[in-house]
Amino acid sequence: MMSVLHDKPGRAALHLARAASLAPSPHNSQPWYFTEEGHDHGFEVHLDSGRRMPLTDPCGREAVIACGAALFNVRMAVRQLGFRPVVDLLPAPGDSHRLAHVGFAAHAPSTPEETLLARAIPHRHTHRGRFAAGPVPADLLADLHEQARAEGAILQVVDDPEQLELVATLVRTAEDAHRADFGHVTELERCVGPYGVPVEACRHHPDATLLAGRDYLSLARCWPVSARNRGRGTGTVVVLSTPRDGRPDWLRSGQALQRVLLYAAAHDVMAAFHTQPLELPALRARLRTEFTAGRYPQLILRLGHLPQPQTWRTLRRPPLRVLARDDARAR
Repeated sequence: MMSVLHDKPGRAALHLARAASLAPSPHNSQPWYFTEEGHDHGFEVHLDSGRRMPLTDPCGREAVIACGAALFNVRMAVRQLGFRPVVDLLPAPGDSHRLAHVGFAAHAPSTPEETLLARAIPHRHTHRGRFAAGPVPADLLADLHEQARAEGAILQVVDDPEQLELVATLVRTAEDAHRADFGHVTELERCVGPYGVPVEACRHHPDATLLAGRDYLSLARCWPVSARNRGRGTGTVVVLSTPRDGRPDWLRSGQALQRVLLYAAAHDVMAAFHTQPLELPALRARLRTEFTAGRYPQLILRLGHLPQPQTWRTLRRPPLRVLARDDARAR
């Protein structure tokens, strides 16, 4: 395939690229680029392996999940244009970077739920730190479970005290291992910056809640937090899992994740990510055995209401920097 960046994309392709770029990704690494076939005939999501984090995500699972989240945004953006999306996952088995092709099918107005999800795309953002007091309503959690199931994933609420202690212990064990590894510390520090994780977002103490967070600025080394002060503001802990664990399942996980996040954001609930134990095979296997009943855990999240409005923006690369023209299929 030959593709080149260009400054005159189709209006639909630009709309799709803008929406896709607002998906979450590990430490705002944005491990994707997109191609259009020309004349708005088709749109593709590609993995940009050069933006993957090799120590944090050695097999690329989290990067593919992020691309799956971008793909879900594309689907909602197509619905905004009044068409039904036709999605072909992994359309070229020999090309590990070409993850999905999205075409335009019959015209059909978007449903109220699709409109709700699409409107939440620019408002959804990752939270770091404590949430406001109070649980996420049970009826909203039930709705989020159904949103995940619609994409082929299972969203489990960790409400049993023993299970919550297990998840918290696994997150803490993995985070301690990462903090003790110079390579991981360096890789994380490089993520902080204008087009990575904003400095303002890193100033929450990583040990302020029951689940340990990423220590972007090495705050835990300078100001340790006692264990008895780690429970407040944790929010509701959930785990997203899938029956299998191949690349198609990672893409489905990303779509399920984004569907959950957008539905939650539409109801003023945001999420914090705690995927550290899923990056260490032994700890991920333990979570799979002891919590997800043999399904493969893909994401660990905290959900809750923000204690105050977020005053900064997490920047994305401009759409023209991530959108290419596919000359081979544009003819």
